[in-house]
Amino acid sequence: MGKGGGCVPSKKRSSLGASDHDAPNPARDEGSVPIESPSPDASAPVQDGALQALDKKLRIFIVFYSMYGHVEGLARRIKKGVDGIDGVEGVLYRVPETLSEEVLDQMKVPPKDDDIPLISVEELVEADGLLFGFPTRYGCMSAQMKAFFDSTGQLWREQKLAGVPAGFFVSTGTQGGGQETTAWTAITQLAHHGMLYVPIGYTFGAGMFRMDSIRGGSPYGAGILAGDGTREPSETELALAEHQGRYMAMMVKRLGLGQSWAVAADK
Repeated sequence: MGKGGGCVPSKKRSSLGASDHDAPNPARDEGSVPIESPSPDASAPVQDGALQALDKKLRIFIVFYSMYGHVEGLARRIKKGVDGIDGVEGVLYRVPETLSEEVLDQMKVPPKDDDIPLISVEELVEADGLLFGFPTRYGCMSAQMKAFFDSTGQLWREQKLAGVPAGFFVSTGTQGGGQETTAWTAITQLAHHGMLYVPIGYTFGAGMFRMDSIRGGSPYGAGILAGDGTREPSETELALAEHQGRYMAMMVKRLGLGQSWAVAADK
């Protein structure tokens, strides 16, 4: 988690809702739990190398696979939430496709935007936090995301991702198609790497309890109900995704000690 030696969070905190970057969020305003933002305390002891870390933005990698664009829509809104927290930025990445161009053409999969690059396994260690997004396949993550996790063996052997906060967001075709189980069954990947799983719980407030419309998402993370592929995300689903981005950014700031667990364990 960063390259510096670490810093001590201040007791002075400002409300998340006061950020100038926050977009209007009716669901959150109806009762979501406020998240407080730690700010550096000039009187607190700072370890060697932490002064540079204070000036450097923490980065949350938003790593996703999206076939028809539903997960990508959530990823972009999550990035907006991350970027709304001072000192943290979200970086969008795709995982490699495993299907051939011929199969993708037969499935009428739209072309991917070139502005979002593919991520390599080695780049994961540069993140201060990770959010993984993927559609469901029978209640579990899609094969493309699983193949990416399967390629992280060297990082696992060296525990390079130990201590890194991580979470999930998903897309399913039906209401009972795995909004919770898709994230739940993916937790095993984080456990073997020693990553810190960060669910959102019910911090979205009233938006988590509304029954007046169809909504994806769960305490495990943001989600969208894609239906047959033609359904567009609702504003509540997008607002929940943005909230997850803000929430994760705050957790990363609180845990941003500027030193990986793997390095600390070696000393």
